Amino acid sequence: MKKVWLEIKDYVIIILVVVIVRTFIVTPAIVDGASMDNTLKDGQLVIINKFIYRFDDIKRFDIVVVSNEINNDKIIKRVIGLPNETITYKDNHLFINGELIKTDYDFGDTEDFTKTTKSNEYFVMGDNRVVSKDSRVLGNFTRDDILGRVKYRLFPFNKFGSIDK
Repeated sequence: MKKVWLEIKDYVIIILVVVIVRTFIVTPAIVDGASMDNTLKDGQLVIINKFIYRFDDIKRFDIVVVSNEINNDKIIKRVIGLPNETITYKDNHLFINGELIKTDYDFGDTEDFTKTTKSNEYFVMGDNRVVSKDSRVLGNFTRDDILGRVKYRLFPFNKFGSIDK
């Protein structure tokens, strides 16, 4: 029995490390759909950092993976509204609590709306506003709904690395 354990010990350790890393630290995900165009395209492979928000706050414009209980799936979106804010889009301009927020991002046309978040709620939107099913339809998400941040792309190889937008 001792000889068998010595032969399989390294494999058991590798499997345990992989399971722990994928469960608690990082995991790959495939972008499904066009809601994050042009930042992320359908079929691209990204890394979800599940660990980052244990030590860092969720920031406006972070790209996050959210657990969408309405459709029982996970969606990739951009954080627009933080807790206790009023989010307004008017004439393709973003206002938070009445203050114009300048961005380097071009999200295309966004229909006018006003939404509010409560404490521990976040308002998320896809970058391709015309086709994105996001907080405008699904409502706000809690911190517990946010599974992690997407900051790196693995595939396609010509886009490998940090996601700039």
